[in-house]
Amino acid sequence: MRKILLSLLLGVMLIGSVGCVLPAYSGDPAKRTQQLYNTSEDLRQSEETWERVWMVDQPSHMTPYRTHGGIT
Repeated sequence: MRKILLSLLLGVMLIGSVGCVLPAYSGDPAKRTQQLYNTSEDLRQSEETWERVWMVDQPSHMTPYRTHGGIT
């Protein structure tokens, strides 16, 4: 009984490290290329969304030259 439980535990641990049971992408090269393209496009757009969330894409309000600030 002990050997069966240990072998089941080892099997469960190995299944988790082997990979996904269902493949993430199709086996057809043309379809897989389209799926990979869509995934990379989503990742590219997520960078733009992240910049918009942190307001990094907004224009700078700082002047390109130094100003004294006092009356001259």
